[in-house]
Amino acid sequence: MSSSTEPGPTQDTPRRRRSPLVVASVAAAVLLAGGGGAYLATSASDGGTARPAAEGTNPPPLVLDGHTEGSGIAPGEPDPRGVVYRAAGDLPDGPEAAPVYRAQGAVGADEVARLARALGVPGTPRLDGDAWKVAEKDGSGAVLQVGKEAPGTWTFGAAPTGDDCGKGTRCPAGGSASGGRPVGEDAAKRAAAPLLKALGQDAAKLDATQVMGSVRVVNADPVVGGLPTYGWSTGIQVGPDGRLVGGSGRLKEPVRGAEYPVIGAGEALKLLNAGSARDGRVGIGGCATPAPLEGEATERDVACDPERTPARETVTIGKAVFGLAAQFTQGRPALVPSWLFEVKPQGGALPFTITYPAVSPEHLAPVPTPKPTPTASRPELPDASGRQAESYRVDGSGRKLTVTFWAGVCSTYTAEAEESAAQVKVTVVESPPEPERYCIAIAEEQTVTVTLKAPLGDREVVDAATGGAVPRK
Repeated sequence: MSSSTEPGPTQDTPRRRRSPLVVASVAAAVLLAGGGGAYLATSASDGGTARPAAEGTNPPPLVLDGHTEGSGIAPGEPDPRGVVYRAAGDLPDGPEAAPVYRAQGAVGADEVARLARALGVPGTPRLDGDAWKVAEKDGSGAVLQVGKEAPGTWTFGAAPTGDDCGKGTRCPAGGSASGGRPVGEDAAKRAAAPLLKALGQDAAKLDATQVMGSVRVVNADPVVGGLPTYGWSTGIQVGPDGRLVGGSGRLKEPVRGAEYPVIGAGEALKLLNAGSARDGRVGIGGCATPAPLEGEATERDVACDPERTPARETVTIGKAVFGLAAQFTQGRPALVPSWLFEVKPQGGALPFTITYPAVSPEHLAPVPTPKPTPTASRPELPDASGRQAESYRVDGSGRKLTVTFWAGVCSTYTAEAEESAAQVKVTVVESPPEPERYCIAIAEEQTVTVTLKAPLGDREVVDAATGGAVPRK
């Protein structure tokens, strides 16, 4: 397999640690990364309900990997005790219907060549496994890699400059070992503008507040179908001398697909709150058990007893924007009509965004239950099943990938990784206990480690069971 990489521009993401409550299942995540679009739907009301599909249309059921009713989507997660989201004012209805945009097709050499010219990378595109590569033959210059399948995820690294980067050593971001002060936000945006125009993203919303050492990052959220996007960003790294020194994004424009009726922001907020209320209130086996003796209360008892359940935190929604959020649908990336809620946390923390699908719930189909496929190298284990990965971390070498997930305490677990140029798909495999062994039905946070064939680099980590992206811890 190719050792090329697929990064996604990152931002600091507010996270809440999962308290070790006894839970029956892990709630699907809400997107807590800062950002979001600037397009504000103008029709305001106190709610908003599902509308019928346009006359004569019957869109196919939409499968959103990792989504369950009342839960947000992808990186981050709500506090298992529950969070109540309250709008600061009226919420918009949004349009009556909106299409899903899907990544389709293959990326051609001519498309890669145009991107290489915009980045100033010399050379002819050549296929290297499942990615295109443009670089000088001796590997000393700039390198561009583009996934050959849509959406054509690309990564770029400039050639090192200066006299301090010895042969065979890797210079830090910025192209020189000597470093320097990052350029200002306006200067970084001007430096990124020609590349964004070449990508057809000159109308994208820009955020240049992120700084990595001497490098300033311009994060661009493109506009697709007239709507702002979230989670489909292009990241452009600008060095202290104003040169482009790195970047990543998606080359191929998503294709408009089926149109779905949508719900208003008020209805989406109700569904989000309904899922949050359930997160910390369900114990394995339910709550119909005798009360414990005095002084013997457990966390499960707390979760099942309303009088003992911790108060749910109230968080304010500043505004709701109708847009498109990046999701996986049956393992393929797509942009799904969604409400982008701007959250204003207490204590002076910076606002961040959570997303919730705006597609009317009756048009959402359940995610098929994956069944492990026996292979010659690994026979199928009795009752083996995938476990949804919640987060991951890597060691200094970049090859030891540790995955965190919630599961029963009696089984043992291992991890497997399927590597490609674009991503690393992680499968957590369960080996159940002996049938005769007594096992208490509780869940705990578990970790497993798998050694990768090549350093992770900026490749995306994906949960093989759901197709959803796994956030870095």
